[in-house]
Amino acid sequence: MQNVSNEATFLTGVIEGFYGPPWSSVERMTLFDWMRRCGFNTYMYAPKDDLKHRAQWRQQYTQTEAADLQTLIRAASEHGLEFLYALSPGLDITYSSTSDHEALQGKLAQVLSLGAKHFCLLFDDIPDQMHPEDSKRWTSLAAAQASTTNAIFRWIRQQEPSSRFLFCPTPYCGRMAMREHGGKNYLAILGQELLPEIDVFWTGSEIIPEEITVQETRDLASLLRRKPVVWENLHANDYDGRRFYCGPYSGRPPELRQELAGLLCNPNCEFPVNFVPWLTLGKFLHGSPDWNPRQAYLEAMREWHSQFLTAGAPISYEDLVLFGDCHYLPYESGPEAEILFDLTRKLLQGDPLAMPDILAQFRERSERLRSCCARMAELINRPLFNAIHRRVWELREEIDLLQRCIEHRANPAIRHTPFRADFHLPHTYRGSFVADLQKFLVQEADGAFTVAQSLETKRSTPETNPA
Repeated sequence: MQNVSNEATFLTGVIEGFYGPPWSSVERMTLFDWMRRCGFNTYMYAPKDDLKHRAQWRQQYTQTEAADLQTLIRAASEHGLEFLYALSPGLDITYSSTSDHEALQGKLAQVLSLGAKHFCLLFDDIPDQMHPEDSKRWTSLAAAQASTTNAIFRWIRQQEPSSRFLFCPTPYCGRMAMREHGGKNYLAILGQELLPEIDVFWTGSEIIPEEITVQETRDLASLLRRKPVVWENLHANDYDGRRFYCGPYSGRPPELRQELAGLLCNPNCEFPVNFVPWLTLGKFLHGSPDWNPRQAYLEAMREWHSQFLTAGAPISYEDLVLFGDCHYLPYESGPEAEILFDLTRKLLQGDPLAMPDILAQFRERSERLRSCCARMAELINRPLFNAIHRRVWELREEIDLLQRCIEHRANPAIRHTPFRADFHLPHTYRGSFVADLQKFLVQEADGAFTVAQSLETKRSTPETNPA
């Protein structure tokens, strides 16, 4: 890699940077195979739940841990990938502390000795206040972080002249910067104070933006005095354990590639479900101006289909697309899922008996999806099944309930009686304390929250009901 950011290799690849259990060594070896196939060049090690990456960042790795990390670094190199080691000291670092600077150097020196060459300091998801002793030396958090990062960067370059060095700011998206998280003029100060050879991460206008535009990226680059590296959270799901996303890389124009110093994906926590997101990201990064996310998705799903062999009845490609469309992207479902949603809405809003064609289409499509979910219990690829089975079960339960409700409404003999489903009983279905809490506040379409009109004073259970 070259020494100057704007002349350096364009970074493409994967960040293992989510909250949750880090991937296994077997998954990481598979990851490197997939990355090489996608044309990626960089793997960034930054799992939030590695205690020595974040909460206990000062502590060096044990002999066993160091050996495992060295094996990982070597494996990345053998796959033609750059290994980028990230450290996240921001929770409790004192920027003016000599001992903390020595701890940073000591930790990175250990990783250097294991074969790593490229590094990153992360200051995301931390309190945006300085210790009193830091405030005596710097007038802003941005200046304190830049000073510390510059010092570590200079030290690293003395050890490894070819090192690529990255930085993640405390306000790492447009909303945070607008609300002055990290302090007033944080990004402008950072752009002025941070050495120009150091790359800066950015997620976009939001932590998970629906779109990233060329103009907003150019404006940011002007403020930072360098092209940003996108920390891509489009398929991240660590903020909601009930969801995963296997839809295509989308919402970013092909022209965006020219405005960046790199694009690294922070993906689903569950490793096996990232196949389609990564394959489509690779095609976006190396594709043509007429990039089509849906077409890339359908092609990638055809390749992923081979992982869905079962011990029983097969899962068709068409049914897999329907299933995938139900787990598409944060801001949209896929077209096949949208069709099913629209059919269901019409039947619940109107009279199913008056819409025989719509009823027939619903029966056919919903049964395909329900049966597909059922057959996934027999997947031969058990790691894949284990990664998705909770969501598969939830989707199957919802489809089953809707089928029963619509059939009830379509039956002249019982349609005017209350609908109940013996397999969907209170508290065992859609239950839990969290679900009860979620009933208090209703989020409107514009994002505002309102208090629910009807609030129960206590959970209704057989033990608490009056006799």
